[in-house]
Amino acid sequence: MMASVRFDALLFDFDGVLIDSEAIGNRHTAEWLTAAGHPTTAADSMANFMGLAGPQFVDAIERWIDRPLPDDFYAARKAEDDRVMAAGIDAIAGAVAFVRSLPKDLPKAIVSSSPTRWIARHLDHIGLRDAFGDHLYSGREHVEHGKPAPDLYLFGAQRLGVDITRTAILEDSPVGATGAVASGGYVIGLSAGTHCGAGHGDRLKAIGVDALAEDFDAVARLMA
Repeated sequence: MMASVRFDALLFDFDGVLIDSEAIGNRHTAEWLTAAGHPTTAADSMANFMGLAGPQFVDAIERWIDRPLPDDFYAARKAEDDRVMAAGIDAIAGAVAFVRSLPKDLPKAIVSSSPTRWIARHLDHIGLRDAFGDHLYSGREHVEHGKPAPDLYLFGAQRLGVDITRTAILEDSPVGATGAVASGGYVIGLSAGTHCGAGHGDRLKAIGVDALAEDFDAVARLMA
């Protein structure tokens, strides 16, 4: 366990921070669009859609293909979501040990664009469901404006009873980093997932994150 933490709370993004889901999801989106006649690489998908959810995700894809998405896209996405919900997605390297190393009394929450059902299922899979209690917050369910707005981070801090300026936030996507920086928290841009290629940290730094980390050992040093 860490001897001390210099923040009053910690907010975690979920996909790409605690579970290695971004590479899977963006690969599936790229493959579907390519098969539908809109050549798209996984890198294209991550650059344009990563971190978005709900109407914002759909709007971004429709701008990319310059037409409305057909109904079979939603059916294919649901089938893929059902598949990974059943199988589970593994944790980012070092994530579980890091969470378990935190002081037991440190307030912490998930702030994700994914629905709480998704978050809870994969926390069960990686063995961290107990670490967050009821503090699972979704940009689709708990605030009017999800990422890249700052609302979800402010909501999470409020529910934890802490000042956002005394809160550290872990984010991996440019969309999430944008909202996190706007919230006023201390933002750590994490590039630990398999979706993070060369230059990923540079994109986050350009958005204004306070620090960069390539793994959870680096996160721990920043927290101490």
